[in-house]
Amino acid sequence: MSGDVPFRYRSPDEDSGRWTGFRFRDGDIVISTRSKSGTTWVQMICALLVFQTADLPMPLWQLSPWLDWLVTPSEEVRGQLSAQAHRRFIKTHTPLDGIPLDRRATYIVVGRHPLDMAVSLFHQGENLDRELIARLTGQPQADASPAREPLREWLRSWIDWNGAARERLDSLPGVMWHLGDAWSRRGEPNVVLVHYQDLADDLEGEMRRLATTLGITVPERTWPTLVEAAMFDRMRARADQLVPDPVGVLKDATAFFRGGWSGQHRQLVSRDEVDRYHSRTMAMAPPDLLAWLHRA
Repeated sequence: MSGDVPFRYRSPDEDSGRWTGFRFRDGDIVISTRSKSGTTWVQMICALLVFQTADLPMPLWQLSPWLDWLVTPSEEVRGQLSAQAHRRFIKTHTPLDGIPLDRRATYIVVGRHPLDMAVSLFHQGENLDRELIARLTGQPQADASPAREPLREWLRSWIDWNGAARERLDSLPGVMWHLGDAWSRRGEPNVVLVHYQDLADDLEGEMRRLATTLGITVPERTWPTLVEAAMFDRMRARADQLVPDPVGVLKDATAFFRGGWSGQHRQLVSRDEVDRYHSRTMAMAPPDLLAWLHRA
């Protein structure tokens, strides 16, 4: 079965229209996250569950391609996915209302405290070779490396930005749109929500929950090896195999796994700014979603 895209999201380096006509298979896994919310972590968990070994057969970005990313030609990514014989797990930063929803696939949506996500997003932006990205995606070179505010000022601006959510998905309105859409679908049998903090607090428990949801049986003797391989420090040590950078757009691959802790935003914003953040999010999302999201 092929599917149409319900809403087409576009940015300078992503296009959800590349999902149009994608041929799903029984058991496909789609990992839908906002940037810096645990994408690579959940991709790694899926890889470990599918292959049941820490010795992956190829780099993670090859096992779990990013279909929407304009840096890699669409036909190349589709060919890569078509050739895969293993159970497929596909990366996207597109909300569920922007990709085909197929009953044969399971959709994993990952949430993280938005202020922590924003701090990580800022640092990720500092680590990108924007001129190379611009060349690969056909952007004007003059727009590739805009001047950036210091982190504290940038984070305050991020809290206050008030444009259309669908136009800037890594903004606060965009993050809440993505998660709110997934939250409204959480009762559907093939939509699963994962919280970054739960991965940090109980990695094995979350891995076992995902294995059950995906219908994957793991021998008890194998679990310790898989859980150890999914630990943040272990993943950082294998950055050359796990970081999603097939064309070299990161200045420093190991910096991709910069920190990984929760609560880092508390050192950067005042009490008034936190209050303003909460006031804004209360207008964007239902109380039960906010209670789930803000546990960090």
